[in-house]
Formats: sequence, structure tokens, C-alpha cells
Amino acid sequence: RARRRVQALFAARDQAGAEVARRQAELDRAQADVSARRGIAAQGAITSEEARHAADALNAARAALAVAQAAERAAQAQVDGVTPDTHPDVTLAQERLRAAALDAQRTTIRAPVGGMVAQRSVQLGKHVAIGDKLMAVVPLDQMWIDANFKEIQLAGICPGQPAVVTVDAHGSKVRYRGRVGDVMAGSGSAFSLLPSQNATGNWIKVVQRVPVRINLDPKELADHPLRIGLSAEVTVDTARCDPAQAGAARGETTEIYRQQRQAADTLAQAGQGLQ
Repeated sequence: RARRRVQALFAARDQAGAEVARRQAELDRAQADVSARRGIAAQGAITSEEARHAADALNAARAALAVAQAAERAAQAQVDGVTPDTHPDVTLAQERLRAAALDAQRTTIRAPVGGMVAQRSVQLGKHVAIGDKLMAVVPLDQMWIDANFKEIQLAGICPGQPAVVTVDAHGSKVRYRGRVGDVMAGSGSAFSLLPSQNATGNWIKVVQRVPVRINLDPKELADHPLRIGLSAEVTVDTARCDPAQAGAARGETTEIYRQQRQAADTLAQAGQGLQ
């Protein structure tokens, strides 16, 4: 509808231009008629009333031309500086179509990553609202180990060092080879809901533990899958410290949202091509 409405504006502009041309032709004809009648009126060939009628017709033609020119300017102002594809009404309708298409895409909830469903709290027929937690998706091929080392063991640990991990679930014969990814900025107790207050006079020193992230090889994870919360034994080779071996910090990536936007853009562009 927006495109048809804009096309009607351009058609009205063209029609107004044609009306100006017609009124200009009528004015030229009226001027020629007045000039011809003025010459023969001096000879007494026509009455003064006929000459006055010709002058009135000329004035009417001038007024009609002025009205047509004003209408043309008004029609031109509606489409000045734009094309049928870039008119604000068309672009606004296109953006509304894109937003509606994106909303329709998001009525189907898709997992941002592949993995195993855990902690499912939603059931068939349940009413859910924005922000409700439906389930957890665990990407089994992108897992890591958080090893809680004592603070007295951290002096020789740095990112990039090789590590060997064994888990009770697979026994000591299965060894995962990984690398230290990062040493966390604080101990686990420092970020707890109720951190300990050490400013009291009866404080007792307790050796703290700091999480150290160990990145694992995806191929080994595929051969021997892990589960969240398993117990593990981690050994870090602290002979060398080469942070460059740690690699870039890994994060989860997903194409779901980009694909939804692309589908909405495709529909909006298809709507733009409609006549």
C-alpha cells in the first residue's frame, strides 16, 4: 500500500505538470486572441464588448495558470529529492515489514548452540513469559575444566602451559591434554554470595583456592564426552611459561540470530520489489 500511495504521488506530480502545460497553452492562445482583437478593434471591425471579453479570458487564463503552477509545486514538494524506492513512506513500511518478519521468526525458539538439554523446566502447555528459564543447553564439544588450585600453587602457573586431566568417570587410562587458558582474578570465596569478613579480630587463616581454566581438545571430548560437575585431577607442567600458547579466549558463537535477521531482510527486500 505504501508503494502504491507513493506511486500515486509521483503520478499526481506528472499530472500537475501536464496541467501547467495545458494552462500555458490556453494563456498563449488568449494572448494571441487579445493581440489580434486589439488590432481590428482599432479599425472598428469588432465591438468594445468583444474586446473586453477577450481581455477577461486572458486574465482568467493567467489565473488558471497560476493555480496550476501552485498545484505543481505542492505535488513536487511531496516527492522532491526522493525516488519511489527511497520515499520515507516506503522505507518506513519496509522497516515495519522487517520488524514484523523478525518477530515472526522469533516465535520459534531455537537453541543458540548445539548440545545436550539439561534442567528442562518447561512442559507442554505451560504458559511462559519473557525472561523465563526454559532449559539449559550444554555444548559437550566445547567444555573446559575449572581447576581450583591452592594459592600457594599459583606462583608457577601461567596461561599457555600444558596440562593433563583425568576424570573419575573414565578412569586413569583416559587422559585429556589441554592448556591453561586463564587464571581467574579472585578466589571462589571472594565472589560468593556472602564473602568472608577478614577484618574481625578472631580471623583464622585458611588457604584459599583460585579457579584455573584448562581448555581441552574438542577431538578428545568427542572421543570421551564429559559432563558438568565431574571430579577431575589436573596436573600442570610449569617448566615453561609461554602465554602465546594459550591462544585467543574461546567463546560461544552462534549463527541463529544472524540467520533470523537475514530471513527478515530477504522478506523486506522482496516486499520492496513488489509493484
